[in-house]
Amino acid sequence: MGDDVISDELRDFILSFVDSITQLEGLLLLRANPDQRWDVAQMAKRLYTNERDVEAALAGLCASGLLSCEAGVYRYDPCRPGDRALVDRLAAAYTHHLIPVTNLIHSKERHIRDFAAAFRFRKDS
Repeated sequence: MGDDVISDELRDFILSFVDSITQLEGLLLLRANPDQRWDVAQMAKRLYTNERDVEAALAGLCASGLLSCEAGVYRYDPCRPGDRALVDRLAAAYTHHLIPVTNLIHSKERHIRDFAAAFRFRKDS
């Protein structure tokens, strides 16, 4: 089973708004608990990762309009029409097609690193 299990619309959503597995899992955790407010320390503990990565992930989700943040407390609050439905579809895809979803996110990370590497100065240049 390949990447064909992810619709084009969902693929575009992932590529536009999800930069890491930490970000994906943070988004899905907040979606699953929409009435609960989370701070960075709580999220890091729940996601078994460090606070720096969680803070960056949540900040990105806030900037993209999928979460709201007030005084360092985050909650699930998509602001664009259709985003809730796409996040629901993302949750289902991640549950049933973990490998294609994670491969898509990791491929995005590789492309970003490769692009950034093209602009690094090298000693032999």
